[in-house]
Amino acid sequence: MSTLINVIIGLIMFGFIIFFHELGHFLLAKKNGIGVIEFAVGMGPALYSFTKNDTKYSLRLIPMGGYCMMLGEDEAVAEENSFSEKSVWARLSVVLAGPIFNFILAFVFSLILIGICGYDRSVVSTFSETSPAHKAGVMEGDLITAYNGHKVYNYRELLVYTQLNQTGDDITLSVERDGKNYDITFTPEKNESGVYLMGIGGGARERKDAWNVIKFSFLELRYQVKTVYLSLKYLITGKLGFKNLSGPVGIVSMINDTINEAKDSANGDTSVAVINVILNIINFSILISANLGVMNLLPLPALDGGRSFLLLIEGIFKKRMSVKKEALINTIGFMLLIGLMVVVLFQDIMKLMIK
Repeated sequence: MSTLINVIIGLIMFGFIIFFHELGHFLLAKKNGIGVIEFAVGMGPALYSFTKNDTKYSLRLIPMGGYCMMLGEDEAVAEENSFSEKSVWARLSVVLAGPIFNFILAFVFSLILIGICGYDRSVVSTFSETSPAHKAGVMEGDLITAYNGHKVYNYRELLVYTQLNQTGDDITLSVERDGKNYDITFTPEKNESGVYLMGIGGGARERKDAWNVIKFSFLELRYQVKTVYLSLKYLITGKLGFKNLSGPVGIVSMINDTINEAKDSANGDTSVAVINVILNIINFSILISANLGVMNLLPLPALDGGRSFLLLIEGIFKKRMSVKKEALINTIGFMLLIGLMVVVLFQDIMKLMIK
């Protein structure tokens, strides 16, 4: 029963993030005078619906996202309020609104999380005496400001660089100590599992005033976006395997595991367990919303990034592709995307069976 509840929580959370994405499209469509045929919350059969100002609003059975169906979106419709009849910049604003709303949602969740828990400073708090970083001169209390020249603002950002950089090459950490800056270079060591490690620990949470909560919420969003970018980069270059991809099933499974871990860490204290679960759900929401925003901006057919790319070309060269051709490109892209999702779904199911 506990697992079922966790899965339902995961589905609702995932669905809300997709819904918020579609809400961005909807609000900008209305702002630009584009007719919205239907705005749906959820997918599948309609449970309840009503029509207002020529737009059908519906609540659907499956709590997985929603959609915004606009007039003239996939076909030429010669009406003033048709998507196809609006200026290129009006259409571009509608298309980009979805990913932008995902970033806004991730930022709002970051404000809540950092306002409650503080941010994780990239301060070294522990290390083993034999660790390569300590041998090279890294000390307890050092504030790590850069990894191989890349700026570091929180400890998890350092962990991402470490996890993705598994070449065994030398690492240079820039640290701040007693008001002075040092560059420390060393070679990470491979553990029994074949993973290269620096041999240090850190990430102490620190609460700040309201201004710094806003500042570090932006930095949290930056961290999440950068993590997605680096993951895609390493996936394309082959440094990360296809097996590392996860779809909705894999994400919901991870949410279930995270909620169970949050409950276990409360040691039977119900109030602490509830708080831990809520904070972990917020943290996952930041991750997924930022991921959805970045992935949708990729210049691939059927994604918002692909449609934006075509609109930018139209805006620059003043030549418009026919709606039929654009719809065909998006349909082909959508079918390829569905094929990828099926493969990832199968992979996620196999991972669950092996667990």
